[in-house]
Amino acid sequence: MQIDSPKKLKDIQKSFTEKSSKYPKKILICCGTGCLANGAMKLVDTFRDTIKTKKIKNMSVEMVKETGCHGFCEQGPLVIIEPDGTFYTKVKAKDIDDIIEKSLKKDEIIEKLLFENPVDGNKIEKYKNISFFKHQERIALRNLGKISAYDLDEYISVEGYKALAKVLTKMKPDEVIDEITKSGLRGRGGGGFPAGRKWKSCKAIESDVRYVICNGDEGDPGAFMDRSIMEGDPHAVLEGMMIAAYAVGASQGFIYVREEYPLAVTHLEKAISDCEKVGLLGDKILGTDFSFSVKIARGAGAFVCGESSALMKSVAGEVGEPRAKYVRSVEKGLYDKPTVLNNVETYVNVPVIINKGADWYAKIGTKKSTGTKVFSLVGKVRNTGLIEVPMGITLREIIYDIGGGILDNRPFKAVQTGGPSGGCLPEAMLDLPVDFDSLTEVGSMMGSGGMIVMDDKTCIVDVAKYFLSFLVEESCGKCVPCREGLWQLHKMLEKICAGKGTMEDLDKMEKLSENIIRGSLCGLGTSGPNPLLSTLKYFKDEYIAHIKDKTCPAGVCPELITYEILDNCTGCMACISACSFDAISGKKKEIHTIDQDKCTKCGACVTVCNYDSILVS
Repeated sequence: MQIDSPKKLKDIQKSFTEKSSKYPKKILICCGTGCLANGAMKLVDTFRDTIKTKKIKNMSVEMVKETGCHGFCEQGPLVIIEPDGTFYTKVKAKDIDDIIEKSLKKDEIIEKLLFENPVDGNKIEKYKNISFFKHQERIALRNLGKISAYDLDEYISVEGYKALAKVLTKMKPDEVIDEITKSGLRGRGGGGFPAGRKWKSCKAIESDVRYVICNGDEGDPGAFMDRSIMEGDPHAVLEGMMIAAYAVGASQGFIYVREEYPLAVTHLEKAISDCEKVGLLGDKILGTDFSFSVKIARGAGAFVCGESSALMKSVAGEVGEPRAKYVRSVEKGLYDKPTVLNNVETYVNVPVIINKGADWYAKIGTKKSTGTKVFSLVGKVRNTGLIEVPMGITLREIIYDIGGGILDNRPFKAVQTGGPSGGCLPEAMLDLPVDFDSLTEVGSMMGSGGMIVMDDKTCIVDVAKYFLSFLVEESCGKCVPCREGLWQLHKMLEKICAGKGTMEDLDKMEKLSENIIRGSLCGLGTSGPNPLLSTLKYFKDEYIAHIKDKTCPAGVCPELITYEILDNCTGCMACISACSFDAISGKKKEIHTIDQDKCTKCGACVTVCNYDSILVS
């Protein structure tokens, strides 16, 4: 059936709702990448096969839905029974008969599958009562975990493409741009540039051709926000792009997806194909004069291609290198034509703004950073995963209310925001509001949304060295300040971690960082020194300990630490089994010893020791 009018959208929504109401209970299974890796697809198949073969009364395979990422990845595979919201974690195929017999037939709760609060050990039945979820406000992630990850009709059933129909039939392009501008929506890819202003600038350029590009590259270590949205709600990405294309007068769009995201590509390709079949992509969409098509461009995994001009070079089949910033993409972007480029999260906010209004959206967050932001919360917190929170929430609320606090009740040390080009913030900054401007003012950045929490066992100098190493590897090498400057910073950090640094090195690194920031061609170079500068600013005492005292306070840097077995050793032999270099010797139930000449400081013995019998100093 061709969807050639807004009425057809309403008909599909009504039909799907009526069909779905026949089976009031639904089994929602997270099929994001993380849960799939833990066997979620086997759960889907087993549920469907069991219901089909046993012909269970009032049940159908249509009750079982493969949803996008619920966000609570570490607890997967996840199963939610709706409409009650019963939340089961770490579900295995052997649990399915119990779930069907008890939870679906008798409304009973299977306690062993419930989430256990790591703070007090209490079991929590409803996912909305779990602190990880109840402190969130989901706009960009609104459909993840709730609808099928790639079903067009189901997306339409939750008002999908309603915003597109509204702009095509009731709004002029300038009115759309005005609404986005009024909402205060800023680009969620890291730069935070106002989306409405970007769209307006692009539309104002005289040209016969304009392009709309979605940046789904997302190269930050530990970040998976855009990936999860593309996998779990691809139609929302397409709808946002279509609205942007209508607003600026574009007829061709590209979604740039990194090679490491095969599931995202699969779901996007299906969404594009389904839309083309029913006329939601192509010529005269919804019976109007608007025409638009979308292609997927694959990236090879280069971090620098997350930068707009390098990305466009890559889309065009050229080497992904940035160009001088004075050439603006809205004037000369892809193929030197006016181009709007926003990231995945930015586009999926657009339909909601159109449906609910700019005033509604602007009331969320702060005055200069409206709406919400998606983060991947990882590191030394009890609850890790994908979260969405209103702008202006504090770091403390994210880490302790949503994240559940630090693992093993260890002291908090730092939180790194903004990916490898972001900054590390100390405990004194925990009450800092999380928004574009506040983070920038203290030497960090919003970035695409990575948030890594560290405890007292983390060496902050080693962290800076790691991120500089990443940036050195990912630099395209086009400009000298980035290519040579970041390499020199990394070499000096290696020197400090080895106990060979000097206090003069700290001054040299600060001056070199200033030159890199001033002289680099793109954002990779201009923000590259951030990890170093922020750690020097807030954790200088740790650098001094490495240089003057020749010690690593966190016990991480191999050249500056030794391992010693204490008198409380029980002789359990666990450390001997874990040591790959035969550096530990001893008999069972007797105190062991470490041969310092053989010890590589790998830390395997510390990891397996259950008695805190190994001192790292």
